[in-house]
Amino acid sequence: MGLPRSRWKYRVAIAYRYLILATKRLTDKQLMIVLAIVTGLVAGFATFLFERTLALFREVLTSWFAVDTASVFYLFYPVIGIILATLFVKYVVRDNISEGVTRVLYAMSKRGSRIKPHNCYSSIIASSATIGFGGSVGPEAPIVLTGAAVGSNIGRFMRLNYKNITLLLSCGAAAALAAVFKAPITGVVFVLEILKLDITISSIIPLLISAVTATSLMFFLTGFEPVFNLDIKHVFVLGHLPFYVGLGLLCGLMSYYFTRINAWIGLQFSKIRSTARKWIAGGVLIGVLIFLFPPLYGEGYESLVDLMHGNVDALFNNSLFFRYRTIGWVVMLYLIATLFFKVVAMAATNGAGGVGGSFAPSLFVGAFTGATSVYILNYFFGLELPIIPFTLVGMAGVMSGVMNAPLTSIFLIAELTNGYALFVPLMLVSALSFALGYYLEPNSIYTKKLAQSGELLTHNKDRSVLVFLDLPALMETDFHKISLNTTLGDLVRLISTIHRNIFPVVGHDGTLLGVVQLDDLRSDMFAPDKYDTTIDAYMIPPPDLIYQNEQISSVLNAFEESKAWMLPVVTKEKKYLGFISKSRILAAYRQQLLVLTEE
Repeated sequence: MGLPRSRWKYRVAIAYRYLILATKRLTDKQLMIVLAIVTGLVAGFATFLFERTLALFREVLTSWFAVDTASVFYLFYPVIGIILATLFVKYVVRDNISEGVTRVLYAMSKRGSRIKPHNCYSSIIASSATIGFGGSVGPEAPIVLTGAAVGSNIGRFMRLNYKNITLLLSCGAAAALAAVFKAPITGVVFVLEILKLDITISSIIPLLISAVTATSLMFFLTGFEPVFNLDIKHVFVLGHLPFYVGLGLLCGLMSYYFTRINAWIGLQFSKIRSTARKWIAGGVLIGVLIFLFPPLYGEGYESLVDLMHGNVDALFNNSLFFRYRTIGWVVMLYLIATLFFKVVAMAATNGAGGVGGSFAPSLFVGAFTGATSVYILNYFFGLELPIIPFTLVGMAGVMSGVMNAPLTSIFLIAELTNGYALFVPLMLVSALSFALGYYLEPNSIYTKKLAQSGELLTHNKDRSVLVFLDLPALMETDFHKISLNTTLGDLVRLISTIHRNIFPVVGHDGTLLGVVQLDDLRSDMFAPDKYDTTIDAYMIPPPDLIYQNEQISSVLNAFEESKAWMLPVVTKEKKYLGFISKSRILAAYRQQLLVLTEE
């Protein structure tokens, strides 16, 4: 017979206690290195399982399709995946797990870097159903959320402080992305550029170790071949510089199209209240698009490989247009349509309830932008531009503009393909696309919603400190309340026993009626003939009111606008609670800043 359940709990508790005590022997830096390795291993293995699950879906669902005919299954597969993902999220997870990178930023900004434990697996399951059945989204954002959740929960399990939990969260995100692409530098740069983790020696070492650990595990499990194993024979040619400049500007425009269309379609789906109607609308739209343009199925990496090898014919497999694959103008229209409809299919997948990210779609759109540009130039102007370099550089360009992350895009493409010989055009196109995209839309696809709602704090260090300041903890309540019946004489007698120079005037029901300041009494304090005057003669309205659940950032705005140094705090019903002072907030800010920045 097994041990009683209470006995098992007791033994687990004892083991946990010994684990915590054992780690006390390590320095803070040593502990973070050990936990970074653990985080890298767990995040890397989760990525491996995710990739194998997606490969199994593709093998079972589509490998048997005849290449020369369109399959009607494309019309139904996506909606099945969306329904499965929606039901799983609604009835099992019961939490929002869409837009993985955005959820990570939100956790860092508003939840003290604490991510719920279910995120260690829920994004993988929901995203596998979505992408496996053809949802036109990417697996990277869900796996980044998974890795970040792994790191966050390891930090919580080890009872770490906010700073170290944030670092482990970042280690998990870096490890997951590094494992997906076998690109450790990209994983680290992604955290520094998109998650905006501060660069210090104590943070960069665990990040590097976690990313390298996850990548090494993927090498062991899947081999050393890069994700896109290309033989790049054509390196940067100075004569192609004008074409790269044009591609950079085009990628900037495409990134703006990507962001705006995604936001607009998401808004239209948000207006549909019925889940069933979302399934129908999304299923019909995505199913028809994939039926007409099969490269839109799933994340689309197989189509990218065919495109970069110049195997354009393969893009017509399982398509209605298969017989026209050798006609030049049909090929151009097909590539252009696939390019623009990818964004529509991605946004519709997420809007209808699917779970996936925009990472892979941005690479897809960039690749098709570069390849289509080369195809058109070669076809109409008789040029002989190589397709592979422009395809790779286009991937970096659109990703840079969509995510506002030029460094991440540069290193990703270089590591994905071993294409380090293309660093010059990668840097040029990424910079131009980022500059134009940022001019047209300052917020990235990950930060747009959070910035609009005022919840993006990771990109503003002052506000990220303020979020940890608690209004109730800073509120002062030792002020002497007075009523409208209080006279000047009563107040003069009180002044000798208290140290405050402001008095809240409160009604019988606790409502704040006004305030009385000591400075306003000075002229009459030594006039006994006025001691019978009721206090309403001296009462003034407060410069502003602070509500009990306000964020400290908005409290500081109230101080700035009112030019006051002390403001009353009230409930929604205007019931008096206390006062908050500007000097106390600034003192707490300085203290919190020391806590968050100490090595």
